[in-house]
Amino acid sequence: MPEEVRRAADLLERRWTVSIIWASHSGAVRFGEFAQSLGPIPPATLATRLVELENAGVLERTLVPGRPPRTEYRLTERGRALTGLLNALGALAR
Repeated sequence: MPEEVRRAADLLERRWTVSIIWASHSGAVRFGEFAQSLGPIPPATLATRLVELENAGVLERTLVPGRPPRTEYRLTERGRALTGLLNALGALAR
């Protein structure tokens, strides 16, 4: 298996990762929105996965000024390229 495929699979195999990508694809952008969408995910796990997805170039983190400032996460072009995978998983689940 090519190394790039193995690295991608390693990321996607981590618990909650695909669910976070699905939630982002469905419109979640803030930490609380991800937590609400995902249900029983521990906050520390969610924070770790968001950082991992940002480091992998799947999500982009943006600090939105205001009082208080807030952080938003949006799919990058690389993250949007996973739409086909999400659709395939949805079709498989039917």
